[in-house]
Amino acid sequence: MEKCYYNNHLSRVVLNIALLLILFLGVLLPTPIRAQEDDPNPPGKVVKLIFIHHSTGENWLNDGYGGLGIALGQNNYFVSDTNYGWGPDAIGDRTDIINWTEWFRGTESPRYMDALYNESGQYSPYTRSLSDPGGENEIIMFKSCFPNSEIEGNPDDPPAPGDSLTVGNAKYIYNDLLNYFITRPDKLFVVITAPPVQDPTYAANALAFNTWLVYDWLAENNYPYANVVVFDFYNILTHPDNHHRFWDGETEHSNNGRNTLFYPSDDDHPNQTGSRKATSEFMPLLNVFYHRWKMEAPTQPPAQATPEVPMVSETQPPISQVIPADSDLIDNFEGGNPPDSDGWQPYWDESTQTVISCGSETGTAYSGNAALHINFNVQADSWATCALLYQTAHDWHTSQGLSFYVHANQPALIFDVNAYGGAIGDLTTYLFKVETTQEMVDGWVGMELTWDMLLRADWEENAGTPFDPSHATGIAIGFDTYPDTPNIGEIWIDDLQLMRFSAPVVEATALPTIASEAEFLPTSTQEIEQEGKSGRLCPGSVALGCLVLGFSIYVKRQRFN
Repeated sequence: MEKCYYNNHLSRVVLNIALLLILFLGVLLPTPIRAQEDDPNPPGKVVKLIFIHHSTGENWLNDGYGGLGIALGQNNYFVSDTNYGWGPDAIGDRTDIINWTEWFRGTESPRYMDALYNESGQYSPYTRSLSDPGGENEIIMFKSCFPNSEIEGNPDDPPAPGDSLTVGNAKYIYNDLLNYFITRPDKLFVVITAPPVQDPTYAANALAFNTWLVYDWLAENNYPYANVVVFDFYNILTHPDNHHRFWDGETEHSNNGRNTLFYPSDDDHPNQTGSRKATSEFMPLLNVFYHRWKMEAPTQPPAQATPEVPMVSETQPPISQVIPADSDLIDNFEGGNPPDSDGWQPYWDESTQTVISCGSETGTAYSGNAALHINFNVQADSWATCALLYQTAHDWHTSQGLSFYVHANQPALIFDVNAYGGAIGDLTTYLFKVETTQEMVDGWVGMELTWDMLLRADWEENAGTPFDPSHATGIAIGFDTYPDTPNIGEIWIDDLQLMRFSAPVVEATALPTIASEAEFLPTSTQEIEQEGKSGRLCPGSVALGCLVLGFSIYVKRQRFN
């Protein structure tokens, strides 16, 4: 007994000494600075918000159903919305997960986003008590409807491109959307997960995907901003005890194992009770999201986006810096490499006797003292390319296309104008084919190609789709051959620049199709770098079946003196 008492007494002495040391050090050491607490209160000024939705969203907004419209107004948000039939090309009709790429990343995305940011109208019945404060919508909410919870595949599938609604393709699409969101930290993008259905067939997939959005999507991509958030509309509609809310000073996301719709109406539309539960949980959380974002959000769109953010999946285009075009000139070849590049480099099919050289050379030029001189000897059924690859993506969406001047040493040479898109490490190829003429031999011929003339190579996914200039990763002049026929000659290119005006046009005739040799296409720029200047950068002209009649080229001519 005494020993036990002694041990307890000693323990108390040690504990008291430790407490005294802690108190003493607490006086000497600086007090840790607490992170700013989340704020669930409404913004201090009226904020413009727009909601992309269909029928479930309309019910949610409705005064007598979900009451979201009134609640947003009471929290100082001026609400507008889109619905069926809204916008350019009726883009409002298309709000499935597989459609978000068209909204935010497609070739018409700049037009759609301009309309969305400037929309101030109502397309659903709800009360708006606030006056329009003017300016653009700052908050973009978007939601797919309940059929998007019938998602195929497996719960743990990694991101993978595809044509249908699967877990892998949905992850791939949302990863790709970050490439746009990262360029607009001045906007707050609120992802509303698709509501659940009663059928349990794909419920495990839907639960896994939406949980991935909440916990893993941004973290896996190392996304650096607070301008992208997720509200798990799906989860809170699966059970009264399932929540996504700001509760007791913290964000709570809880699930008791349920993954089907707990609040059905006559069909899979959430009923009034479920919709009102969503409103009560969403509003304080939206305020928290808003205040987090405003702590870092710029007041204007950034002149230059952020550093590269790596993706997890090797098949996924990485989020990368996108450099806006601050000059129409791409290269006048008068000396030095274009910014953000290692200059023009030759690549060729090293399995054959094909050779190519290219670079700036004085003596022959349309203007100034130098032009890009390409000397090529492409063996039959082979290829070669002279390419300018950027280290980061460039945004050219405000231009109409490319313009340049070309001179050749003989007629009937074939070459491609290639544009590269996609990720820096996973190029996608777009092309337009040209055949040299006698006028190009006699002097210089100016050419202007609009972006819709540069079409996706036929060996790649989505063959024949036009080039997206908002994410340009390179340009090339490519060479291949007609079947069993070599392509040998010289051409010069000068004054390569972005085109920003409409010009008279003359009709150009498309050239015959040449068989594809897609096996030469590299999977990444890293592969090119590893193989050196004989690396296998496919010219994009190896497959020409995507060309159609009716292309237009504006031609300007200058003969030699």
